[in-house]
Amino acid sequence: MSVTSERIEAGNVATATRPTRPRVSVVVPALNEARNLELVLPALPFVHEVILVDGGSVDGTVATARRLMPDIRVIRQRRHGKGNALAAGFAEVTGDVVVTFDANGSADPHEIPRFVAALVDGADFAKASRLRRRGSAWPAGITSRVLGKELSDLCYGYNAFWADLAPMLDLPDHELPAPRHGEMLWGDGFEIETVINCRFAAAEAVITEVPVTGVSNGQGVGAFHVARAGLRVLWTLLRERRRVPVTRAAVVS
Repeated sequence: MSVTSERIEAGNVATATRPTRPRVSVVVPALNEARNLELVLPALPFVHEVILVDGGSVDGTVATARRLMPDIRVIRQRRHGKGNALAAGFAEVTGDVVVTFDANGSADPHEIPRFVAALVDGADFAKASRLRRRGSAWPAGITSRVLGKELSDLCYGYNAFWADLAPMLDLPDHELPAPRHGEMLWGDGFEIETVINCRFAAAEAVITEVPVTGVSNGQGVGAFHVARAGLRVLWTLLRERRRVPVTRAAVVS
């Protein structure tokens, strides 16, 4: 199934018969994650393909990935940023379902089948919602007001969606050269998680939240980082509001 720009702008997701046993493509953006990959890659379930998108690692990330998983596909991103890495990975997917999975050890790979099951059961987009996640309540309320959908945990990169819906995300061409003066294209940075949530919501996709436990990566999350993440979510929501169909925007204004 293809999603035309006309349908996307109208805020409608086309429907089609989906495979009950989809081929799963796991996209893993990574920058200097060699040590974490030692734990993450062996724990991944059997899938159609794993695509590692390297952001210029200097710690042996690529060599480690190839040693642990000889059939892994390695892509080197053209620009910088997690969003650009994901866009580059999406462009290489050959499976039916895309799973975005962070290399830092913050997600449990054993939960991937639950995301796939949510899609097979009828969702267009399955997003993780960490249980008892601090500071997740107020973004959910704001998304309900801005997008007409109550979504939580907008900064978490553990998600899944049907691969043929990738064009609806309308991310910057991953092969474009980087802007001058160190600037980044919108969607290339860490705003990408919230952008993906917003664009599926604005397109009126069927979204299912998948409760997950989350895994500590040993780095800890302080109040400052929570506040900064919250501000990033708020700024992204305000920028993405323009994509909400006019009729829905009038309701939530």
